[in-house]
Amino acid sequence: MGTRIGYAAGAFDMFHVGHLNLLRHAKENCDLLIAGVVSDEMLRVSKGIETVIPTAERVEIVRAIGFVDDVHVETVPSKLDTWREVGFTHFFKGDDWRGTEKGRMLEREFATVGVEVVYFPYTAHTSSTRLRTALDVINGVASPAEMAVLT
Repeated sequence: MGTRIGYAAGAFDMFHVGHLNLLRHAKENCDLLIAGVVSDEMLRVSKGIETVIPTAERVEIVRAIGFVDDVHVETVPSKLDTWREVGFTHFFKGDDWRGTEKGRMLEREFATVGVEVVYFPYTAHTSSTRLRTALDVINGVASPAEMAVLT
C-alpha cells in the first residue's frame, strides 16, 4: 500500500473547532495531509460570499496547525482540477455532504481517478454560517429568519 495523501478543503474563514476537527480527523486517516484553502475569489464565484479573513491570513492560520503538512490555495472551481494540481489519494469532507447530490457527484468524479472520498462527523453546533449570522445579530443587520437559525 502506498502513501495515503489526504486533502481537506475549506474556506477556513473565522477558523473554529469544526475546522480543527475536520483537519484532525483527516490527519488521523492519512500519511500526508494537505489542507486546501479556497481563495477569496473562488468563494465569491462559487458561494457568493465575502470572507472575513483574507486568503493569505487564512493560509497562515491553517499552515500553523501542527498536523497540517502542506497548504494549497484553491483557485479553480473544480475539485478534479485541484486533484490534477495536488495529486491526493483521499478527499476528506464533513458528513453533511454524505448522500447529497453534491456529495454523490464528488464521489463519482473522484472514482474515475481512484480517489476515495472519506466523510467525518460535521460539527453542527459551530459553523462559519452560524458565526456570520451571530455577527449580523450583534451588528443589528440580521433578519428575524436569520436570528431563528441561532436558537
